[in-house]
Amino acid sequence: MRILITGAGGQVGHELAAACATDEVTAADHRTLDVTDRSAVLAAVMSTRPDAVLHAGAWTAVDACEADPERAFAVNALGTRHVAEAARRVGAQLVYFSTDYVFDGTKDSPYLEWDTPNPQSVYGRSKLAGEVEAQVNPDTTIVRLSWVCGEHGANMVKTVLRLAGERDELSFVDDQRGHPTFAASVAPLVRRLVGERRPGRFHVTNQGVVSWYEFARAVFEAAGHDPDRIRPISTAELDPPRPAPRPANSVLENAALRLEGVPLLPDYRECLDRLVQRLTRS
Repeated sequence: MRILITGAGGQVGHELAAACATDEVTAADHRTLDVTDRSAVLAAVMSTRPDAVLHAGAWTAVDACEADPERAFAVNALGTRHVAEAARRVGAQLVYFSTDYVFDGTKDSPYLEWDTPNPQSVYGRSKLAGEVEAQVNPDTTIVRLSWVCGEHGANMVKTVLRLAGERDELSFVDDQRGHPTFAASVAPLVRRLVGERRPGRFHVTNQGVVSWYEFARAVFEAAGHDPDRIRPISTAELDPPRPAPRPANSVLENAALRLEGVPLLPDYRECLDRLVQRLTRS
């Protein structure tokens, strides 16, 4: 297949390029393709005429989005409009990557693909707006991710490993729960969805529900550190408080994958151990 990847410099984009290594791939990061520039997006897609566009390009700095909603919507919503328009012109399958932040986190059970979004942050609202723009193409695939980690880019695993060498004691919240999701696991499954041209909305996460406190302890254990150096706190105790609200419940049920008979991603602990080994060897 001919595949165009936006946001190829990010955590997910890097792994998508690797998963599509046997395809004819055009990998564009934000420096080579500014999705807010409609003319540039149209030119990139029209010149390569891909069979599929994997739109991983986004502004994901949650707190920074809260301070600059104009930029958040320009990149995450209007940028997606441009990509969707270009994909439609060449008949390409569009895959849009969304987030658990489209939900308010108040549900007392995992979120299904068919639950009604209610984002509480600028980031969440801009990504939901991107979903709306992407669905201009009726065969679009929307992939919602949560708590993304990987070898490339900034993420919680890297933060915890760095802090382990800087502080004797660490604090992480125990009242926000979700599924850690590893980019290296996501990418091959997305390549399968593209090959099978499966439209619709999918929650794609690794299995295993934890709080950030429990996840940080798991990172410590995988790296051979004493997890008792980490203590739990509530979101209300964060000092300073985060500008953007976080969903207390970010657990995404992978119902659409399961009902369609697509194998789910493995337990997050399997992927965590491998990632920590790679990061601590480098």
